[in-house]
Amino acid sequence: MSFTAAIIGRPNVGKSTLFNRLVGQRLALVDDLPGVTRDRREGKARLGDIEFRVIDTAGLEDVRDQSLAGRMREQTERAIDDADVVLMVIDSRVGVTPMDRHFAELLRRRAVPVVLIANKSEGKAGLAGAYESFELGLGDPIAISAEHGEGLSDLFDALMPFADKVEELDPFGVPAPVRGDIDFDEDGSTDDPQKPIQLAIVGRPNVGKSTLINKLLGEERLLTGPEAGITRDSIAIEWEWRGRPIKLIDTAGLRRKSVIEHKLEKLSVADTLRAIRFAELVIMVVDATQMLEKQDLTIARMIEDEGRSIVLAINKWDLIENKPAALEKLRDRLQISLAQLQGILCVPVSGATGAGLDKLMKAGLDAHATWNRRIGTPKLNRWLAEIQERHPPPLVDGRRLRLRYMTQANTRPPTFALFSSKPGDLPDSYRRYLVNLMRETFDLPGTPIRVMLRKGSNPYADKD
Repeated sequence: MSFTAAIIGRPNVGKSTLFNRLVGQRLALVDDLPGVTRDRREGKARLGDIEFRVIDTAGLEDVRDQSLAGRMREQTERAIDDADVVLMVIDSRVGVTPMDRHFAELLRRRAVPVVLIANKSEGKAGLAGAYESFELGLGDPIAISAEHGEGLSDLFDALMPFADKVEELDPFGVPAPVRGDIDFDEDGSTDDPQKPIQLAIVGRPNVGKSTLINKLLGEERLLTGPEAGITRDSIAIEWEWRGRPIKLIDTAGLRRKSVIEHKLEKLSVADTLRAIRFAELVIMVVDATQMLEKQDLTIARMIEDEGRSIVLAINKWDLIENKPAALEKLRDRLQISLAQLQGILCVPVSGATGAGLDKLMKAGLDAHATWNRRIGTPKLNRWLAEIQERHPPPLVDGRRLRLRYMTQANTRPPTFALFSSKPGDLPDSYRRYLVNLMRETFDLPGTPIRVMLRKGSNPYADKD
């Protein structure tokens, strides 16, 4: 990126709307309720033919204690320190407030350049506030409407001195996993080690997701604290673990639908579900002191339904006294309640002390490799023939079902096409039996496996 711009201002002046406008996607949650944004969010922005890194921040408040508002202010000040230019946003329709004056004075004391933006200036209602903002002493204001995209050419002119021209910008966001056809005649992997792994951290509220990410990063990048539900929207962070590029995605906690009432929490949940849908690997964080509650199992099934690779991080393990008994209880619960993810990797960790995090990341990469694994067609059909000899399919109307042929149709997750004489009559119990044997035979623990039944004959039957 040619430079970094931090968007700051008091709550509800349209910072996240401007952020979304600059990155070209609705990445940040936007709502009329003040204080929606809490963590710093970074994105790749493009304006005209210049590109830059942009940071969305929480609304500035005149608080310096260790309350949630005080910790949010600390995050905003770190963004200012990292920035080459600050975009100070005010609400033209409200005009200049005492809080705007207070923070403008703070910015004048800093060495960082400031571009004053008078947002919501569309129509006559915003003109008075835009003129009033001259008194802040931050230079000529740029009147824009982030919601409608008005005035961005003037913002382009203001940012040009900080920018290098570019010819092309890759779109920002979390790309969907590739699910292309593969070569069925060889075993191997469809993973590209040069491509960042999209890693989402999910779980119930207050299980320690953000604390875990901060410990992995080695810095207080995300807001943490005793309050439940601090994280509201999904925050993507570029990272690298032992040479492998990773995009870490922190998410809001998922509660039961029956207890979700407010619109903002519904938006947060939708953002988390989107993060799961576009992830390649999901680390599901579980509170060791409240081992695998019903909501944990619901989240795990949701991840399995989306076909993501998954690892369980048993957080707050340092608080458990009888660790062997706790592990045994966990394994029993998984065996009973998550049979569809048999062999799922479970790693005890502590986000507070950092214990177990290397093992967690290794388990995650192992699960991701399994998710990308492909199995050669000849090997699959030799296995299928052996299985039918040992345990043939059941009789249907007095006739034996014939499983003719099997091939791997896709990876990510491993997906197999099974051709049968009467696919609709094959019992689910026998399909589950095949899936469990595949896990054991081909070393596919804990990953979702899809078996699609098809009617047809062996396409290679008449070939030499």
